[in-house]
Amino acid sequence: MGYSAEIYRKASQILERRRADAETLAARRRAEVYAAVPQIRQLDAHIAQTGLGAVRAIGMKQDAQKYLDALKEENLAAQQKKRELLLEAGYPEDYLRVKYTCEKCSDSGFCGGYRCACMDALARQIAYSALCSDFPLDKCTFERFNPALYSKQTDPKTGVAPYARMEEIFRFCQQYAADFDLRSPSLFLYGETGLGKTHLSLAIAGEVTKKGFGVIYGSAQNLLDRLERERFKGENEGAQDAMLECDLLILDDLGAEFTTQFTTAAVYNIINTRLQSGRPVIINTNLTIKELEKRYTRRITSRIFGSYTTLTFYGADIRQILR
Repeated sequence: MGYSAEIYRKASQILERRRADAETLAARRRAEVYAAVPQIRQLDAHIAQTGLGAVRAIGMKQDAQKYLDALKEENLAAQQKKRELLLEAGYPEDYLRVKYTCEKCSDSGFCGGYRCACMDALARQIAYSALCSDFPLDKCTFERFNPALYSKQTDPKTGVAPYARMEEIFRFCQQYAADFDLRSPSLFLYGETGLGKTHLSLAIAGEVTKKGFGVIYGSAQNLLDRLERERFKGENEGAQDAMLECDLLILDDLGAEFTTQFTTAAVYNIINTRLQSGRPVIINTNLTIKELEKRYTRRITSRIFGSYTTLTFYGADIRQILR
């Protein structure tokens, strides 16, 4: 589980700025206090000397502990005197302490060799914001999906009541997002345009991103364009690796892209590689099974229908109903 290296790089940059800001503010306060209460500068110098004295204790053998105990007493007395002087001068007793945003890791992003929770929280925020900048996540949430817009009458052609089916799909997608992990199944969302496939895919993407997983979401056309520019123009370096290795890849509107020998090979590589590595994919399409086979060959469609969980959407175009 995890975000891309670029996401963590941006989070690290934010933490570096926070740390620098906290230390700069502390330095300004220290200069202010030294000017107002010169004795505190002397106490700080004395405290620093006791720290150096502790280093000398290394070669003292049996006398080391007595020496260290004496240094500790001196240090505690100096710290107490410093607090008293700050209070007498009208400053809070912790005025000179460097106040990091995260006290646990001092805004370094790591604790005991592991990523701090503040780093993960920042990465989650950055990843979600990036997804929001490209797609309307605020409009495509589970809360804003309304199964009641679908007809409750049974369709004579399919024998299915759209409302009942979409209520079932809606609950499934909610549970899928809530339970998502790297072992989650891949999904194949099929149906006519305007039935909510993109809405529910984005809702899943938003919830999964908030949980700390790396998600790549895009129309098949845009994502395949990125791969083509990487392959032939040297642009978008790392695009293929990102699509193959992210925790969840969502290909929206598969089949709407301009099909070439390259795009067909790229789609096969994505589906086959992620299937072999056990990484889930969500595919949305308006194409029928026959149309998919004609466009991508049976080699691709057999992997989709043999391994993905299929959700078939029914009903009338919701966008037209809302208009």
